[in-house]
Amino acid sequence: MSWKLSRTVLRGADGGNAARLLDQKIDAKTKQPYAIGLKDGALFAFAGLWDRWKDKATGQALETYTIITTDPNELMEPLHNRMPVILRPEDYGRWLEPGEPSHLPVDLLRPYTSDEMTAWKVNARVGNVRNNDPLCVEAL
Repeated sequence: MSWKLSRTVLRGADGGNAARLLDQKIDAKTKQPYAIGLKDGALFAFAGLWDRWKDKATGQALETYTIITTDPNELMEPLHNRMPVILRPEDYGRWLEPGEPSHLPVDLLRPYTSDEMTAWKVNARVGNVRNNDPLCVEAL
């Protein structure tokens, strides 16, 4: 599958979405999880890529995806050395528009404006996949 067919947008959410969570190391053994969102509480979307391919060893057809990352903005830098590319709604169409690799909208692959984002500490229980409820993103 070519690049022009594999661009996708992965929607974020306004609460409980594990894709919005990351950890900040406090010391060698302790991490503090944070939830990340937009200050206005709006939904947001990540720039992503997906592909459908066949595993040569097993013959199994697979569908895979990835979220594209970029350098961290001022909010994210103390928490992590990179951040997902967050697309603005007005850029969804450009990102999804088919095109030749030489015309990719690489200008969209930049850090989101930190002034429009917020981060808050959450309970470490978010690190367990069995915990999938609003308490995972409730501010401490």
